[in-house]
Amino acid sequence: MKSKMIFGFHAVTSRIRHEASSVDEIYVDADRRDRRMLDLLHAAKEANVRIVQADDDRLAAMVGTRRHQGVVAKASAVSLALNLDELLDGIEGPPLLLILDGITDPHNLGACLRVADGAGAHAVIAPKDRAVGLNATAMKVSSGASDSVPYITVTNLARTMRDLKDRGVWLIGTTDDAEQSLYQGDFSGPTALVMGSEGEGMRRLTRETCDVLINIPMFGSVASLNVSVASGVCLYEARRQRLP
Repeated sequence: MKSKMIFGFHAVTSRIRHEASSVDEIYVDADRRDRRMLDLLHAAKEANVRIVQADDDRLAAMVGTRRHQGVVAKASAVSLALNLDELLDGIEGPPLLLILDGITDPHNLGACLRVADGAGAHAVIAPKDRAVGLNATAMKVSSGASDSVPYITVTNLARTMRDLKDRGVWLIGTTDDAEQSLYQGDFSGPTALVMGSEGEGMRRLTRETCDVLINIPMFGSVASLNVSVASGVCLYEARRQRLP
């Protein structure tokens, strides 16, 4: 399986905790010996993961940024779900999914994965084309959520949405011009929240495939929320409605 680079304390620690066997080796800043680094080194040794000393320049060259926090892991990809059918078959109770249509910023993707994990969403679904992949930056920003929330990419998003409908999943799209408010929506049953891209929003076919459209009420001077913030607002409203 092809290896990838993971960097940052949260992302690397999460991978060791969830799937240590997938980590080939960890490169650490030889000059950093604070408590956070010592805890990571201890976890790596306990998991029998090889540790390689490196300097800041080498670490930055490995991941293309100096925001690596002094730790980079070389690891194989971990598949949390082989496909959408497998995922849905394994869910107990009504599924809660997040669909991202054309998110191109890895920071936004990572943040969306993080809020999806926090709200207990079962998976994040995105198209393979016109969207950022799960790269090292997205994994770092996710703070380990990329190892706990399945990120499923599909060839044809509209077709996947129709397949979800066939399985009884209600598709709720978010757009500023929707007549119905988030707080009028029903998220208690099988639900997939659909979020558009940072600038253009949902594509036409994606929008038309939704069962209902909602807006997030805005009470200040800004016109809209960042996609990860909007995802968090909607997912936690769905979670609130599902509380016993």
